[in-house]
Amino acid sequence: MVKENIEEGLLPKRPSHRLVAVFFSTAVAVFGSFCFGYAGGYSSPVESRIMEDLGLSLASYSIFGSINTIGGMIGAIVSGRIADRIGRKRAMWLSEVFCTPGWLAIAFAEDALWLYIGRLSIGVGVGIITYVVPVYIAEITPKDLRGGFTSANQLMVTIGFGLVYFIGSMISWRTLALIGTIPCVAQMVCLFFIPESPRWLAKIGRDEEFEAALHHLRGKDTDTLEEATEIRNSMETFQQESDGRFLDLFQKRYTNSLIVGVGLMLLQQLGGICSILYYSGSIFEEAGFSSFTGTKILAVIQVPLAFAGLFLMDKCGRRPLLMVSAAGMSLFFFLLGLSFCLQGVNCLEQYAPVLALIGALGCSSAFTIGMSGIPWVIMSEIFPINVKALAGSLVTLINWSCAFLITYTFNFAMEWSTAGVFFFFAGVCALTVLFTVKLVPETKGRTLEEIQASMMKN
Repeated sequence: MVKENIEEGLLPKRPSHRLVAVFFSTAVAVFGSFCFGYAGGYSSPVESRIMEDLGLSLASYSIFGSINTIGGMIGAIVSGRIADRIGRKRAMWLSEVFCTPGWLAIAFAEDALWLYIGRLSIGVGVGIITYVVPVYIAEITPKDLRGGFTSANQLMVTIGFGLVYFIGSMISWRTLALIGTIPCVAQMVCLFFIPESPRWLAKIGRDEEFEAALHHLRGKDTDTLEEATEIRNSMETFQQESDGRFLDLFQKRYTNSLIVGVGLMLLQQLGGICSILYYSGSIFEEAGFSSFTGTKILAVIQVPLAFAGLFLMDKCGRRPLLMVSAAGMSLFFFLLGLSFCLQGVNCLEQYAPVLALIGALGCSSAFTIGMSGIPWVIMSEIFPINVKALAGSLVTLINWSCAFLITYTFNFAMEWSTAGVFFFFAGVCALTVLFTVKLVPETKGRTLEEIQASMMKN
């Protein structure tokens, strides 16, 4: 009797095996997220060696570095429609059809053209990934765990980015590209063993498969009647209201969702994090600090912080974590700008390199625990199924477009005013705090259907 009481207190009320399928399905989905992070960080540690081996000019290599965002924009435009037409699983599989040959093209490139083709192809693939992975995870996960599971997307982006930064200077750039194919192939194989999104199956009327997928994800002994009924009722309501045309996005009932989704994506990228992620080496050199040491420290600290963000998501909620993250970024960008101001002051110039390191590491750390993943989590939650594809494509396109804008103009902005550009980023991050306080809803512990209904009422 005592043993039974102890077990009752320790074990979850629902069967423990209910999470096995969700864990595995999420793990398979975030292989794509790893590829995204790995691709984002690839161009930084290999720059000098690729330029030397293939005889590229700085301008040619700059094209190689930035063309990834062009591919991302292309992938973003079609991501929502593809995920709606062929399903979440097939969309993830298609993304790796672009990423895998892209990495091979880079690994065996003999001139700039093949580098560009490979990088562009990877960009298209990760453009699809950035939309479909958080949406798939949000649609398969129980409401009380959705934040943490969806944050696994950003965790794997961070791990991919950190790994390529850490080992990038230790192995050849061709081997580094070949390693990029491993998660792509692994995901393509494992996708055959996970269920499709139940909500997508319900949307297209495949009722038997919908119920089977939901039972598989929740556990065969779990009563899914209430959840299945809520999903079905929501699908019927939204499908009766509109046909999911592009102009439907601008109807009054979707205004709040669109403002929040677009606003977060704009502020995430205009907040300047790409300047740290893509150009950390040159920033450290400009500040008088070792770029080798700085980038290694940057890579090491990202992973534990991403784990922290994953566990805090469903503990603290989206809004508080987002505000703390944006406020931290604002503070550390200010310190980074201040470090460059000190370079002209004789008695304080010696502190500039350390202050720059603190600013860059602090900004990256603050971004990792909140601003990196939360906008994608919220994007996957606030749009109803009938316009999710169009809205997801729009906000993902905006994110990639702003990323291209920042990565392309950053070096010019540094020439204009090294300190000024970081003060501008600090201002944008401060604006993000205000935007979150005024407009961003708390979605912790609520079903997708509840969130979407409340957004349409406000």
